[in-house]
Amino acid sequence: MRNWIKNFNDLATTPNRKMALEIMEAGLSAISTKKIVESSVSVVGNILFIKGKPFNLAKYKKIKIVGFGKSSCGAALILEEILGPRINEGAVIGLNKVDSKYIETFSGTHPRPSEANAEAGKKIYEILDNSDENDLIIALISGGGSALLCYGEDECKAGAKLYDSFLKSGKTITEINTVRKHLSLLKGGGLAKIAYPATVVGLIFSDIPGDNFENVASGPTYRDKTTIKDAEKISRENNLGDFNLIETPKKDKYFDNVYNFILVSNKTAIEAMTQKAQELNLKVNIVSTDLYDEVNKALEKIFRGRTSENSLRFDLEEVVLAAGEPSIIIKKDAGKGGRNLHMGLSAIKKELIDENSVFISFASDGMDDSDVSGAIVDKNTIEKSEKLNLNIDDYLNRFDSYTFFQKTGDIIMTGPTGSNVSDLMILLTKK
Repeated sequence: MRNWIKNFNDLATTPNRKMALEIMEAGLSAISTKKIVESSVSVVGNILFIKGKPFNLAKYKKIKIVGFGKSSCGAALILEEILGPRINEGAVIGLNKVDSKYIETFSGTHPRPSEANAEAGKKIYEILDNSDENDLIIALISGGGSALLCYGEDECKAGAKLYDSFLKSGKTITEINTVRKHLSLLKGGGLAKIAYPATVVGLIFSDIPGDNFENVASGPTYRDKTTIKDAEKISRENNLGDFNLIETPKKDKYFDNVYNFILVSNKTAIEAMTQKAQELNLKVNIVSTDLYDEVNKALEKIFRGRTSENSLRFDLEEVVLAAGEPSIIIKKDAGKGGRNLHMGLSAIKKELIDENSVFISFASDGMDDSDVSGAIVDKNTIEKSEKLNLNIDDYLNRFDSYTFFQKTGDIIMTGPTGSNVSDLMILLTKK
């Protein structure tokens, strides 16, 4: 098994730590973009199979690939291996370009869109707009696509403004994506409309907790159920700002020839981590795969209400698993680190970590608003922080959990994983 965690040996200093990190490794391996695409897509003769559904390639004059999100460039490379010169043209935007032969790739910015994103969006729009009923369009749609995909500088500027306001609101990704859909010609079913009457196949790499797949990259291939009024209400009630909103496509005809396939989600990772924990003879308790609660509330669910005032004993050999995007409200200029690092530090502050417990919260894309995936927290972390006289309240108040865990030596380094299925949490307790 590939070691996704680059500093695995440095972190695996106790048996419990090693087991928790092995469970994390299992989750990351299961959501590998290469593995997912190769197991879901194949060609036999002229028949393209996607999760068992056949598409006769002889019916189409052109095969076009478009994509956007953190997994899209990696997925595009695997599609090139599968389809080869059958691909007539393509444009995909991710965080980094790749050396591709048939598909043009772009490097964009995330989470705030920029001119680079608009350049790729223009190319994607042109490919879609110049399609007809004889074309097959395969859309690689993954987490991060809402920011990476934008068409026109106006949408990109509005998207950046919306994201900055969103950080201060504490609202969920579903709510911000509702507004995003109504800022865009491509999101909220817009891709399907522009590509019409071509056949569109959406390959979805979901980063959205739960089964709300229409929100991945703000649903460019799904008929949108929301309206301008919904977007206006969210913007108004949360002081997100004023935007020039547009209605999303509602006519059935735009979606009659659209096929969406869910290739991977956080449940894929949870299932793999469950299996690994069971191999280690640990009992497994899955708390949630759509954890949207505020960080402290999410911790209560994971630790089952255990606080310093109300200490509850854990089963002696147990792993608690969860997945989602706990919310965090940032009301001032922050330090470094994202939700996962903040959760780890908050668990220490709330005195949730006992001598037998190891807690890991990590970003499946490997980037917790920084160059690290998350942190591993146990009694050794606490002892090191006390020895270094680190003020937990100070780091929490400044939202600078990265520096705290950097000093204790507990940050988890994976680098960008090329996958993105939301955040994942592991609480291992073994005496």
